Amino acid sequence: MRSLIPNMLTSLNLVLGMGSIMATIQEKFFFAGVFIILAMVADGLDGRVARFFNASSEFGKELDSLCDLVSFGVAPALLAYSFLLKDFGYLGYFVAIMFATCGALRLARFNVNTSVVKGYFMGLPIPAGGCLLATFIMLGVKPEGIIFPLMVMVFGYLMVSTVKYPDFKGYGEKLRIIPVIIAGVMAVTIIYIVIKAGNIWGILFVPFITYTVFGILNTAFGIFDQR
Repeated sequence: MRSLIPNMLTSLNLVLGMGSIMATIQEKFFFAGVFIILAMVADGLDGRVARFFNASSEFGKELDSLCDLVSFGVAPALLAYSFLLKDFGYLGYFVAIMFATCGALRLARFNVNTSVVKGYFMGLPIPAGGCLLATFIMLGVKPEGIIFPLMVMVFGYLMVSTVKYPDFKGYGEKLRIIPVIIAGVMAVTIIYIVIKAGNIWGILFVPFITYTVFGILNTAFGIFDQR
């Protein structure tokens, strides 16, 4: 009985992911993005609730991964395709499929490396990757040329990369001061731009792009530290 509540939250993640897909089919792209963000909230709560009730289980872990693939892999990929990738023909097909596939690989690697990788995330977590793509689309900006397909491919690649992203649990990957400053300045700049443009919802994009860029910078500076 104690496992019912966390499993319901995990299932809610899937329900919201399906809501995003249905909103995308109706070309309600903004709401499709909102559903993905809400799915991330549900995904963040299920683990905490499971630990609170001491109800963690292998079933819950497997269910969580399956739901994450739909909400943060398939739903954002379909959203990106319907939003702009469809205009690129076969390239659009490839990029959308690549993003969803990278999400699946990211989840599989996370599951098998749980006992090995501790204190940080290897590669951009799939909820962050999915929300990064969704919140960018919520800006309503359609970049010129092949910039958007390249962006989606980079976001997908980061999920399966070896870039180390902090888990903010107080141990693990060191947070280096210069990447923190650069990411902070970038965040403030983007906030200023979106507010000046009158798109208050664009602020939702800020934490995800800041986290994404910070992980890259922090890992790069870590390599220089070792040398």
